[in-house]
Amino acid sequence: MWLALSPATATTGCMRMIPGSHLNGRIDHEVTDYEDNVLFLGQTVSGIDEADAVMCPLEPGEASFHHGWTLHASMPNAGDDRRIGVNVQYLGAHVRRLKDEHDTAMLVRGTDRFGYFGADYPAETDLDPAAIARQVELENRYKSIAGSTGA
Repeated sequence: MWLALSPATATTGCMRMIPGSHLNGRIDHEVTDYEDNVLFLGQTVSGIDEADAVMCPLEPGEASFHHGWTLHASMPNAGDDRRIGVNVQYLGAHVRRLKDEHDTAMLVRGTDRFGYFGADYPAETDLDPAAIARQVELENRYKSIAGSTGA
């Protein structure tokens, strides 16, 4: 899910998706090193017909939900302001992460009968020092995991 906190338009590089592409299963991505890519681990998929892409503009407060295998990308922001949003990934408690056994998640519904993820928790207050330290820890862990090869 991507929640827009500022306008995400064609000019500011809103997300584009290939409808139905998730039905093709997981497609291998190539790691890129484009200098202008702000993502930690730039990725692309070869052989995609860009003509099939659909723009997904959002106003602040609107959200876009899509399957994790849906091919999606955003173009560079050519606007005068930042494009700001929050990325949230939802998955069932039965899903197991194969690349790192120490990943964490926050249970938002139901009961976790599997225990595949360590517990994450929300901040107690705005700018909570413990939560900020935890975010730094999780970001460093993500970089060490995502920076390696594998799924």
